[in-house]
Amino acid sequence: MINLKSAEEIKRMREAALIAAAAMDKVLAAVEPGITTAELDAIAYHYIVGAGAKPSFKGYGGFPGTACISINEQIVHGIPGKRRLEEGDIVSIDMGAYLHGYHSDMARTVGVGNISPEAEMLIRVTEESFFKGIEKAVAGNRIGDISKAVEQHARAYDLGVVTEYVGHGLGQDLHEDPEVPNFSTSRKGPVMRPGLVIAIEPMLTLGTHRVVVAPDGWTASTRDGSLSAHYENTIVITEDGPCSILTIA
Repeated sequence: MINLKSAEEIKRMREAALIAAAAMDKVLAAVEPGITTAELDAIAYHYIVGAGAKPSFKGYGGFPGTACISINEQIVHGIPGKRRLEEGDIVSIDMGAYLHGYHSDMARTVGVGNISPEAEMLIRVTEESFFKGIEKAVAGNRIGDISKAVEQHARAYDLGVVTEYVGHGLGQDLHEDPEVPNFSTSRKGPVMRPGLVIAIEPMLTLGTHRVVVAPDGWTASTRDGSLSAHYENTIVITEDGPCSILTIA
């Protein structure tokens, strides 16, 4: 069931989203060769908790970290640990904050030092795909309109579109209806109405869309080892005009 949010609920979600966005800024500023993913996770944790919120991901389904931190071929759900970032890596950071009973969710991929032109293109097009998607995130359109726009932009650059994981609604729960695929399906999805809050999150690759999950039960990687990037924001459908992005200050 899709739960449209009231103005008061959206206000609460925006507050949670801004905490997540500020935490993300702190983490991205710390990305450099030699830092461990656990150290990046600690930065996120201390900022979110210090701001009076709780990490949305920590303990969710048993996930141990504040953020999912995924490197190179890892698509999503990487568990923070002792691994150190190296020059030329790309790293995806996915996190959310829970405040006043509501969640937020966002993700970014950045390079570590100097990265290859192919990696730069992948990161850029993944972000662009999100913005192509939100051009269609208006009242009266269908979820499938977002999906089609994201996929078309990715395909124009011959990138793989991950189909195993999709965007989603959120609010009092981290994952709510509706699902928001990054690819077209035979179903066009529900009509978007004002007050709908969703996370749109393209996950693109330089190769296959196929996924393999590590023995830890969490870390999802490209089956062919190709690089993957992830870009996500929490947005709300407005009465008229463009959507509002909650996770951008």
